[in-house]
Amino acid sequence: MELSRKLGLLAAGLACAFAAQAQTIKETPNSHFKPTGKGFGELDNVATEASSGNAGGASRAAPSSNLSFHGGPVMVAPTNMYYIWYGSQWDTASKNVLTNLGQHIGGSPYFNINTTYYNASNVHVQNSVTLAGTTTDSGTLGTRLTDANIASIVSSAITSGRLPADSNGVYVVLTDKATTATSGFCTQYCGWHDHTTISGKDIKYAFVGNAETQCASACGATSPSPNGTPGADGAASVLAHELEEAVTDPNLNAWYSSFDGKENADKCAWTWGTTSTASNGAKYNQTFGTMKYLIQQNWLIASTQKCVQKYP
Repeated sequence: MELSRKLGLLAAGLACAFAAQAQTIKETPNSHFKPTGKGFGELDNVATEASSGNAGGASRAAPSSNLSFHGGPVMVAPTNMYYIWYGSQWDTASKNVLTNLGQHIGGSPYFNINTTYYNASNVHVQNSVTLAGTTTDSGTLGTRLTDANIASIVSSAITSGRLPADSNGVYVVLTDKATTATSGFCTQYCGWHDHTTISGKDIKYAFVGNAETQCASACGATSPSPNGTPGADGAASVLAHELEEAVTDPNLNAWYSSFDGKENADKCAWTWGTTSTASNGAKYNQTFGTMKYLIQQNWLIASTQKCVQKYP
């Protein structure tokens, strides 16, 4: 998930630099991009060459800003979500906010937006998410995590038997407010998702950071917050973002826009739709269980694609 638009110019510059470093051919008006899982795209050399007629076969049309299906797998079975609480500075109230979200987002009108997405066999995503397991890691790899460290944290949780190896699962590494991710937390993204092979299975996982003391305004950890836990309340929207992208584009080759490489939740990042005001003055737009949340909208696949708060 990219940064708040409060830092949009910085994020855009960094994203362009990233794409420029990744490219091996010159960008053109017909350039195609693919997702990185971090809220911005990178140049898709193969598709871009094909769009110019340089890779054999017919030339492709210029990319659309709408999302389209690119043939990759989609998580159409009921989704199991697993939390890995990383670090020693998680308080009970913050954990309760994110646990409640995981327990109630499945079956909601909000997550139902994802049922408009389907795989190559026209089987649609199900509105079913279960918080199937949690484990803790007190901070075995320190407070400055590389992308490889985050994958290792997931691998350790599975290979040690603390969590099962589940190809229908999304494993979320939730870091405490003292931990950062060195590839760009607070400067390029607030969270991201990816996949890897662990115990012979394709494992989908995500990183969600706690921005409360590191970059509150950039990643939505603002006060007052709906539940009085700015870090967790901000992380809740990032978590929802990464979950719906992991489900609809788990391997970064299913649903996205070739125009910029954005996935469904990227299209609606930092847009809330209609909001209400809680008794403590905080804005919210979703209620899961007994708790209120300010959760970004998601992208609807329909005759008119758009950001919505719920479906139908």
